[in-house]
Amino acid sequence: MKEEKDAPLIKLIKQIIEKHNNRVGYRRITLELKEMGHKINHKKVLRLTKENNLLCTKFSHKSRSYKSYKGNTGEITKNILNRRFMSDRPYQKLLTDITQFNIMNTNTKLYLSPVLDVFSKEIIAYSISKNPTLDLAMSSLDEAILNIPQLNYRTTVHSDQGWHYQHKLWVETLKNHRIFQSMSRKGNCYDNSPMENFFGLLKQEMFYGEEFSSYEELELEIHKYIEYYNNVRRKINLKGKTPVEYRNLALKEIV
Repeated sequence: MKEEKDAPLIKLIKQIIEKHNNRVGYRRITLELKEMGHKINHKKVLRLTKENNLLCTKFSHKSRSYKSYKGNTGEITKNILNRRFMSDRPYQKLLTDITQFNIMNTNTKLYLSPVLDVFSKEIIAYSISKNPTLDLAMSSLDEAILNIPQLNYRTTVHSDQGWHYQHKLWVETLKNHRIFQSMSRKGNCYDNSPMENFFGLLKQEMFYGEEFSSYEELELEIHKYIEYYNNVRRKINLKGKTPVEYRNLALKEIV
């Protein structure tokens, strides 16, 4: 019977879903199966997930709720990227921003400041804090700078016009490392949309629908998720590779 023939495949699909903590849709299940050597069409995977009630249901919320714009408190720079969110090499175009998490039934908030590589969608650096301080933004920038290898092209770091990114220390740090600075236009979230998309993905897959009793518990889950996102979560637009795999392949060609 057809059901008996598909039973091993359904079992494997369930194992993949469990591995990804129910964060994976049928297209990424198909990628995982192909990596395992199975020749299978995504339409069949969709049918099996529907028939066996295995469709992912985590995608139902909107994204962030923190804005750091306080007017012109420092240096405003041009929008160099101008929504050109394409790159053929790693570490050429980096995006950053800050997002806020409200921990239910507490008065505590958690702030995350990641740095995302446009090329691979990898989070190359990030910092976490209970307060949206300058140190939060600088810590992730400093880590990103340490992680950028010696290359024959310059890096651009793009952000919104938040006060952190207008601050003299931020501006001078970029200049001292020969990194170009780019800023979104005021109040235009589409000018930094890949970063916004990551925040939405992070919260949909890891935060919404979950209960966290403390700052420390949420912080640990964010660490685990970013490790998972960079090293395990395959992306269709990265030719089925994870962000780290895609970056490493590109660096081999460059070197």
